[in-house]
Amino acid sequence: MDTNSALEQIINKVLSQAESDMISKIDVAYDDAEKKLMASKHIIESDYNKIMDDARKQAENLKKQIVGNSRLSTRNKQLVLIEEAVSDAFEKAKTKIDSVRSSNEYVSMMKKLLEDGLNSINAEEVIVECNGKDRDVVKKMASELGLNLKMKINISEEAIDVLGGLRVMSKDGSMVYDNTLDSRIERLKPIIRKDIAIMFK
Repeated sequence: MDTNSALEQIINKVLSQAESDMISKIDVAYDDAEKKLMASKHIIESDYNKIMDDARKQAENLKKQIVGNSRLSTRNKQLVLIEEAVSDAFEKAKTKIDSVRSSNEYVSMMKKLLEDGLNSINAEEVIVECNGKDRDVVKKMASELGLNLKMKINISEEAIDVLGGLRVMSKDGSMVYDNTLDSRIERLKPIIRKDIAIMFK
C-alpha cells in the first residue's frame, strides 16, 4: 500500500468518525430541542387555559355587575313609581276631604278625633289646636264635650297648618296627642307603600 492510499484511508476514517459524531450530536440536539418544545407547549397550553379561565371569570363578573346595576336601576324606578302613586293617592284624599268638610260624616269624624284626644290626655284643662277651616266645628264640639267630661277645653287662636283633624295637649304642653289627618296619613303611608310594592312583584 502506498503512502497516498494509506493517507486517504486515514482521512476517510477520520471523516467518517467526524460525520458519525456530528450526526450523533445532531440527533441529541434534535431530541433535546423536541423535549424543550414539548415542555414549552405544555406551559403555553397551561398559560392559554389560565388566560381563558381568567377571561371567562372577568366576563362572568362583568355580566353579574351589569345585571346587578340593571336590577338596581329597575328597583329605583319602581320606588319612584311607588312614591308617585302614594303621593297621588294622598292628593286625591286631600281633595276629597275638602269637598266633604261640611258633611255630617266629617263632623262625626272630628268629634271622634276630639274624644280620642281628650281621653288620651285625661287632664282637667287642655288646649286643642286645629286648622282655620275646622275651628268653628271644633269650638262647638268642645263646649259640649267639656260640659259632659267636666273638663276645661281651650281652643287655640292660632290655626295649625294641617289638612284636618286636631291636636290635643295638656295645659303645660307636657303631653300631646296628635290626631291630625296629616299624622294619621303619615302612619298609613308605609302600609300603602307595601300594598303598592306588592303590585310591582
